[in-house]
Amino acid sequence: MHLTKSITDKIIRLTDERWLHIVEGHPEIAGHLHDVLLAVAAPDMIISGSADELLASVYNRNDKLLIVVYKEMATDGFIITAFFTKRIEQLLKRKILWQKQ
Repeated sequence: MHLTKSITDKIIRLTDERWLHIVEGHPEIAGHLHDVLLAVAAPDMIISGSADELLASVYNRNDKLLIVVYKEMATDGFIITAFFTKRIEQLLKRKILWQKQ
């Protein structure tokens, strides 16, 4: 199990099972475990998801965003999935909850 802290100071979990599931569905994310954890801890922005989830995004040097979808509960949270995307405009149509200054 891997742990990181969100910008709201909550511990966010990423289990080995969930990481394997993420990598199977998004093989391009393999080798980016540290980046996924860092995206939650130090995002460029937090975007509202379609339900209660949060999308932590970090700009990648290849004109892509690394998106980490996670959920926060009262005391902690967990990572749901992670992927790279070039659909920046589509994401910016959602509500930006927090942005790095």
